[in-house]
Amino acid sequence: MTARPSGPRLRRSLQGIPSYKPGRPAAPAKGRPTYKLSSNENPYPPPPELLEAARAAAGTMNRYPDLSCGRLTGELSRRLDVPVSNLAPGTGSVALLYHLIQAACEPGDEVVYAWQSFEAYPIASQAAGATQVRVPLTAEARHDLPAMAAAVTDRTRVVIVCTPNNPTGPVVHHDELADFLARVPDDVLIVVDEAYLQFIRDPDAADGLALYRQHPNVCILRTFSKAYCLANLRVGFAIAHEPVADALRACTPPFAVSTVAEEAALAALGCEDVLFAYVEQLVKERYRVAESLRTQGFAVPATEANFVWLPLGDDADRFAQACEAEGVVVRAFPGAGCRVSIGEPAANDLVLEVAGRWSA
Repeated sequence: MTARPSGPRLRRSLQGIPSYKPGRPAAPAKGRPTYKLSSNENPYPPPPELLEAARAAAGTMNRYPDLSCGRLTGELSRRLDVPVSNLAPGTGSVALLYHLIQAACEPGDEVVYAWQSFEAYPIASQAAGATQVRVPLTAEARHDLPAMAAAVTDRTRVVIVCTPNNPTGPVVHHDELADFLARVPDDVLIVVDEAYLQFIRDPDAADGLALYRQHPNVCILRTFSKAYCLANLRVGFAIAHEPVADALRACTPPFAVSTVAEEAALAALGCEDVLFAYVEQLVKERYRVAESLRTQGFAVPATEANFVWLPLGDDADRFAQACEAEGVVVRAFPGAGCRVSIGEPAANDLVLEVAGRWSA
């Protein structure tokens, strides 16, 4: 007699799936401030307009939110000059990525992405039963788009391009991405992850929105988590042509974006002058921190995000521990490097002090 299984039978593709590792907060310390530079958060508090909008919306928590997130998608449609039907809201760009891969991939289909890149990509791919195809970054920690194009096969359904790349920082240039799109078949979905768009200052950076207008297989992911101070409320959106946007909405749970998140996002769009002044401060600090680290001898790649990358290899954990001993938590990727979010000047100075002793 065959023994009965001891519990529910789950999908084999989930066996060994990595778990997402969030950046740890700094432990409280007596007599000194501590800082969290491990999660690429905006270190500045939300402006009063955002708090007031969230408080007012919280009074409707007994009601379901608008299924279509209509006020927000309407405003985004007006600002971006795209049809509402080409917008799909969701609980941050990372949730939308999961839904996109679910919409595009059958078990055994391939997802191509650069590596090292955002650690949610392998999790989302494996959760959908897709085969992961990782293409190494160049020596400058940039996407190797020719190699990624060469990795596309008849089984490829999705290619993810993260620009600026998390965790290393460089952007993909517009001519590079345009050439890449010319090489990849039109039935492959190209997902351009622009989570750090507002921090870009490189004039040659890819214009994802322009490429979406030219290519029906391009989908853009954006978020309110970084530049807009709304990481905790989980709201983002995708820009894609109708077949992709329709499929994405079909895979997104109903009522995903709360009224609180929608109203806060609308308020954030209304006070971009304040929020983008925060962004400008962070960009200036990024330049200062990156140049200081390079002067100290670290091979920091060109970064257009709100973080810098230290390619420390096997020393990544030790460097992170040295930072934590001084009251600042950074993100270690064991065997690869450390990603250091740009925070308040005092937090950045602590990292530079540790780095200076490290390189001495």
